[in-house]
Amino acid sequence: MSSILRINLSTGRISEEEISQDIRQKFVGGRGLGVKIVFEEVDPLTSPLSADNKIVLAVGPMTGAAAPTAGRYEVVSKSPLTGTISDGNSGGYFGPMLKALGYEAVVLEGKSKDPIYIWAHRGDVEIRDASFVWGKNINETTEKLLGNTEKKAKVACIGPAGERRVRLACIMNDNHRAVGRGGLGAVWGSKNLKAVVVLGSENTSIADEDRFMRAVKSCRMTLDKNPYTKDSLKILGTPVLVSVMANVGILAARNFQEGHFEEVDGIRGEKYLERIFVKPYTCFGCPISCGRLTRVDGELGGGPEYETLWAFGPECGVSDLEGIVKANNLCNSLGLDTISTGSSIGCAMELSERGYLDEKIEFGDSEKMIELVRKIGMNEGIGREIGEGSKRLAERYEHPEIAMQVKGLELPGYDPRGVQGQALAYATSNRGGCHMRAYLIGPEILKVPAGVDRFKTEGKPGIVRLLQDTAAAVDCLILCRFTSLALNIEQYAELLTATTGVEYSPEEFKKVGERVWNLERLYNNRAGFKREDDLLPRRFLEVPLETGNSRGRVVKLEKMLEEYYEERGWTEKGEP
Repeated sequence: MSSILRINLSTGRISEEEISQDIRQKFVGGRGLGVKIVFEEVDPLTSPLSADNKIVLAVGPMTGAAAPTAGRYEVVSKSPLTGTISDGNSGGYFGPMLKALGYEAVVLEGKSKDPIYIWAHRGDVEIRDASFVWGKNINETTEKLLGNTEKKAKVACIGPAGERRVRLACIMNDNHRAVGRGGLGAVWGSKNLKAVVVLGSENTSIADEDRFMRAVKSCRMTLDKNPYTKDSLKILGTPVLVSVMANVGILAARNFQEGHFEEVDGIRGEKYLERIFVKPYTCFGCPISCGRLTRVDGELGGGPEYETLWAFGPECGVSDLEGIVKANNLCNSLGLDTISTGSSIGCAMELSERGYLDEKIEFGDSEKMIELVRKIGMNEGIGREIGEGSKRLAERYEHPEIAMQVKGLELPGYDPRGVQGQALAYATSNRGGCHMRAYLIGPEILKVPAGVDRFKTEGKPGIVRLLQDTAAAVDCLILCRFTSLALNIEQYAELLTATTGVEYSPEEFKKVGERVWNLERLYNNRAGFKREDDLLPRRFLEVPLETGNSRGRVVKLEKMLEEYYEERGWTEKGEP
């Protein structure tokens, strides 16, 4: 079967095309393939919510095979929240089923006049009417679409937030797995695309089965020996990080005004396990099993993960664990990114606290927070303003310094004043304020693969570059980023070599990631982003933390930024 499925939503034309061997070798799949397609086909000056923007769903060469965590898929487009090229990937079971269709990427272009969904199954592709699920939440949509297709199929869809083109809207699959960041759900909504439903039957092709299984065995043994992938994440899931970040003073509180949350005990992983945990769940092919099913007031849901616990917890001054879970479940139902939603509400709370916003929105008010989540998802009242994201919200009220974002994307739950390398990674991230472009929390806090002093700037530009390139390459495979807490570059390169039959050295594997990173950067440069956009909010550069174990610290960005550009071989303006 051909490698790319192309669907024009304006004309209804469905076609297939091949990927050249050169592109396969240089960009591999997943994020790399998606970025290459968007770079070539979407003008950087295109309005993200116009018919000219495109959506790419891509899988990796080993998706659906026995490699640990090889069950993810990637979505790439131009972000309506940031204006950058943006991507995200998600676990669950949708990715392997998409791969089983025999395609490496699906390109969705144009715009349908009416609500539609894609039904791709066993060599047949249909564009179907979605009016009967338009307006429905994620669970309702999934259930109805499976009833109208086949129960064994897998669904990726948007909720009411995406339909209303809320800039914080995400794409959900398997009910509670998310392509969360950058507002890509709004791009689906702008095209009147409600869902993609897939059912395939093809097996993933592996060039050298024996070599592949040896590589898989090596990876699994390594994961089974690592304290995070073997124990911490398996026992408590990502909520284990609440205590870790609180102890080092980077559990940001009240819109990053503080680095310590005095009521943290109520939301630690142990409390999570005691009060709301039901059972673990796992994504396709995953030995880590970090997923958590929870129950509050009789409602079963997925998560919340650490970032969500933080975003609706300390970030909003809330210690009500059940309230945090309700906000998380509502986001999953409406199709909202929990990080940006919680952080944007935190921004609104500070604006209100300082008297810049007339509506009373207080830190610590979990009921008001939940009400705002609903209003954001339904694009109603003050929720319409908050749903534009913190950058636009703070600018609207003439206090842009209150928005804790980079390039328009809200920062996650690690205060950069206590982690200099992570601060640089935030500032230089191609999709905006994000920990997933380079997880410096690994070496700076968790001490994996090796520990570095979190307060020092020396050597950090080189580490940031290495982790950015490696992460981008892993996203081309696509494997879960948690594997990078244990696996090394040699193991990733060996998996890729055995899968494709093309020999990749560790250096060549890193080169794949560097190639993707530079292409993203070049796209953003052409979209108007400059060196001045590689900046953190003034608060982190000028206002030291007053509490916690990172007190007295600020980010020393400028010197690191200059060295980072030199490391990359870019111009002084930050251009590849």
